[in-house]
Amino acid sequence: MTSATSSSPGGAAAAARGARRTERLLNLVIALSATRRWLTKEQIRTAVPQYADCATTTAFERMFERDKEDLRELGVPLETGGEDPLFEDEAGYRIDRDAYALPEIRFTPGELAVLSLASRVWQQASLAGPATRALVKLRSLGVEPDESSLVGLEPRVRTSEPAFDPLYAATRDRAPVSFTYRRAGGEPSVRHVEPWAIVSWHGRWYLVGHDRDRDASRVFRLSRVSSAVKRIGRPGSYRVPEGVDPREVVAGTVGTVQTRPARLLVRSGAGLALRRRATSVEPGPGEDVVVVDVSDVETSADEIASYGADVVVLEPPQLREAVVRRLRGAAGLGPAQQQGVGA
Repeated sequence: MTSATSSSPGGAAAAARGARRTERLLNLVIALSATRRWLTKEQIRTAVPQYADCATTTAFERMFERDKEDLRELGVPLETGGEDPLFEDEAGYRIDRDAYALPEIRFTPGELAVLSLASRVWQQASLAGPATRALVKLRSLGVEPDESSLVGLEPRVRTSEPAFDPLYAATRDRAPVSFTYRRAGGEPSVRHVEPWAIVSWHGRWYLVGHDRDRDASRVFRLSRVSSAVKRIGRPGSYRVPEGVDPREVVAGTVGTVQTRPARLLVRSGAGLALRRRATSVEPGPGEDVVVVDVSDVETSADEIASYGADVVVLEPPQLREAVVRRLRGAAGLGPAQQQGVGA
């Protein structure tokens, strides 16, 4: 929010109402897309959490009518009908999934690499809770959801830093936060920050924001946040300065990161993100030797281990050992079973 009115109590309230409306419409789309059956109003009212706030049936009816019109204006093909056209059953609703689905799309290898990176970044998260609750409620009503139809509706985020989710949410909401931060070689201290953006830089996540204690912009490495992140102000209570490029701020603060080459054996057709940034690729029968630069062994091991058997580290040995350690943990192997893993 960048307008002057958005920082006022009235602007913040309007923004909160808009956010609730957006979440309600998304949950309605999820409920109507999750099954090929017609859903009655009562089933929809039960499945969409926000409709439970309606004090009366009349209030729900008015809200649902507005939401139907909003969806149609957005181009969502909402249909009205019933299971058997010969009987005048209660009207049901659903989304025409054939009309709503995107046509077949073809991507270049470079575009596939970007999509692969995006899918690796968005893995846990902000809308997972409402979507899951909607599906559970549909099942309780005897409606079996087709969860494959929800692909693309639920953004997720996966990182190894516990601070990522709350800091991402605070950045989105423009909410000031406090947390304990441990600088390299220094003692932990409590910081009070207005988050501007979260940036990935050379395999690490950084928060860029205004440090209230130092009255200056600062960069914080998420892996060094050593406490829970607490909100210390209302959403929309500050503005992000115009013209700030978070990546340039991080680059200027962190500086050049030392890298070293890693040789990977990558199955053909796999590891698109690795291939995209490879310094060299040696084709082979069924597998290719891909060379990439790595700056942080542990962070790179997280990424490579997620490919499973599609990627094997040839060298350096430290990276290979870190990947094998993660695979052992995922497989639940104890010390007695470690011999031969990753050979």
